[in-house]
Amino acid sequence: MSQDRSTMSRRFRMRAAVSYDGSLVIGEARDFAGEFLDRAAVRGVPVAGIKRQDALLVVSELVTNAVRHAPGPCTLALDLQDGVLEIAVSDASGGSPQPQPFEPQRVGQHGLEIVQALCTRIGTETTAFGKTIRANVMVV
Repeated sequence: MSQDRSTMSRRFRMRAAVSYDGSLVIGEARDFAGEFLDRAAVRGVPVAGIKRQDALLVVSELVTNAVRHAPGPCTLALDLQDGVLEIAVSDASGGSPQPQPFEPQRVGQHGLEIVQALCTRIGTETTAFGKTIRANVMVV
């Protein structure tokens, strides 16, 4: 019996995680996420081009924040289920990210604003070793 892609994507779940040593690894994190989404497409869950770019941008922003503002290693975990990609970045800092007030002259520090604009849900969880930021992006 054959199933259409919409039925398959609702039942599909895929996970992967990788840890980095804290050096500048933003490109590697984007590549990891891109390869993850490629594997999902091979398994019957195609991700629309613009949604793919949104997901990769969120990965870049969250990993950049972890590398810049937290000492030590960070972990990127991806969980794709029901057309939603949960991007979780864990680091050793206990401080929650804070959006900056609107300031048109400010250069940079817009990462959290970008993540908020692209995601359906964002949350911070304090852990025994720091924190985990979880952000959901609709990709299907």
